[in-house]
Amino acid sequence: MTTPRRAAVLGSPIAHSLSPVLHRTAYAELGLDDWSYDRFEVDEAALPGFVSELDDSWAGLSLTMPLKRAIIPLLDEVSETASSVEAVNTVVFRADGTRYGDNTDIPGILAALRERGVEKTDSAAILGAGATASSALAALARICSGPVTAYVRSEARAAEMRAWGERLAVDVRTADWDDAARAFDAPLVVATTPAGTTDALAAAVPDAPGTLFDVLYDPWPTALAAAWSDRGGRIVGGLDLLVHQAVLQVEQMTGVPEAPLAAMRAAGESALAAR
Repeated sequence: MTTPRRAAVLGSPIAHSLSPVLHRTAYAELGLDDWSYDRFEVDEAALPGFVSELDDSWAGLSLTMPLKRAIIPLLDEVSETASSVEAVNTVVFRADGTRYGDNTDIPGILAALRERGVEKTDSAAILGAGATASSALAALARICSGPVTAYVRSEARAAEMRAWGERLAVDVRTADWDDAARAFDAPLVVATTPAGTTDALAAAVPDAPGTLFDVLYDPWPTALAAAWSDRGGRIVGGLDLLVHQAVLQVEQMTGVPEAPLAAMRAAGESALAAR
């Protein structure tokens, strides 16, 4: 008889997370009837205690804000990908008891872009400068041959993005948020800001824009994504990213060679439609 295995997503707030829908769908499709996946409201202060109490039935954790950096001191090993942006969104509990941290957001961004036909670009723009922006920059480091312009609200944020650029070997240029509509001249625009932040920019979308990767998935479409689509631009959405990074998490936590991408996406779309 096999031992039931557990996994979960942690964060604060966490009630909105679609991760349980995606992972449970994968388990059902893969016939992993003795696997469960839950969500827990955990902040930075509570994280060490939560992790210390996990027993050997646990296979892994998914981490969302504000825990992606807070988890690092609690791990035995961190992947090069996660180290590059100092952000872990995936923890795998290995058979020897060690805790391994990885970042599936970065390859998830690349997979989502590739699925929409974007494999290379000669320049790009990023709206925002938070943790997701640094992961986007790390992904762009692998496919962008030219400069990346980050549109930010403060000089402190601008300095952070330039520092990430130096660390990731990307030619990062910064511009004031008041000029964010200029981002739309780039062939690839990555919007990493909270819900509502880019709504005022929707009217500035030009005719025949390039590709917009908007990392939000609820509400969807955002005003910016809707305007972009109306003008014939290519759209990559937050659900695309969520599904692709979850596929990689399922594969790492369960050891299966290929997670059921199509079924996971369909489950995510259905769950969003029901909200």
